[in-house]
Amino acid sequence: MSRIDRRGFLQVLGGAAASAGLAPFNSAWALEARAAIPARPVIVVDAGHGGIDPGTIGRTGTYEKDVVLSTALELAHQLEAGKRFKVYMSRTDDTFVPLGERVARARAHDADLFLSVHADALPEAHLRGASVFTLSEKASDKEAAALAERENNSDRIAGINFGTQDPEVNEILFDLTRRQTNNQSIRLAQQLVVELGHRVKLLNHTHRSAAFVVLKAPDIPSALVEIGCLSNLQEERALREASYQRTIATTLARSVNDYFDVTAKG
Repeated sequence: MSRIDRRGFLQVLGGAAASAGLAPFNSAWALEARAAIPARPVIVVDAGHGGIDPGTIGRTGTYEKDVVLSTALELAHQLEAGKRFKVYMSRTDDTFVPLGERVARARAHDADLFLSVHADALPEAHLRGASVFTLSEKASDKEAAALAERENNSDRIAGINFGTQDPEVNEILFDLTRRQTNNQSIRLAQQLVVELGHRVKLLNHTHRSAAFVVLKAPDIPSALVEIGCLSNLQEERALREASYQRTIATTLARSVNDYFDVTAKG
C-alpha cells in the first residue's frame, strides 16, 4: 500500500471499525504516522535468483540470474540518479537470497514499491517478449501457474503487526490492506505494460497473475517483470547486450515514475 494513499485508507479502516462496533486502536495511529507522502518514496528492486540458483538457462547457456542482475543494477542506478526515490536492492551480487527473505527485506526498508526483475522461458522457442505479473492465488492461466511454481521455492512471509490482539480486527485490517495493495499493484502493472509496449516486444498475454511468493507482501504494491524469453535465441542475444539492458531499465524506471505520478493524483 503506497503511503500516498494511506491517509485516505485510514478513513476506510475507521469506517470498517465503526461499522463493526470497534473501539479506536493503536494500529490506526501507526498507520496515520505513515500516511504523509514521503519526500523520497522507497523502491526495492529485486534481481531474481542468484548464487546456487541460476534461474532459467538460455538456449546457448545464458543464466537468468546474470542478465537480471545487471538489468536491475542499471534500473537502481537510473532511479537513484533522478533523486526522486530512495532505492534498495534485494541483492547486488551473485548471492542466493530466499524468496521470503526478499519480501522481509522490502518490509524492513518500509518499501513503497517492490519490483522483481526476471527472464522467462517458454516451451515454444519462437515466442518472445516481455510480460508483467501481479499476485493472485488463482493463476490467470496454466503457463502463469507453472511459472509461479518454478519460481516459488519458499513461502516465509513476515507478518504485519496492526497493534491489536483482537483477531477479528486483525482480519478486517489485513483484508482491507491486501485489497488496497492489490489494486495498486494492478495500477503499477498497467504502467509497466504501457511503457514496455513503447520500447520492446511484448507477449500476447502481457499482464498475467499467479501466486508468486515475492509478490505476497500484503502492504507493498508489487509486480514481477519478465524482461524477455531466454528460450528464444534472438531475445537471448538481446538480453545479454548492455544496450538492451539499459533500454529495459529506462523503461522500467519510467514506469515507476508514472506510477507515482498517477498515484499522487489519486
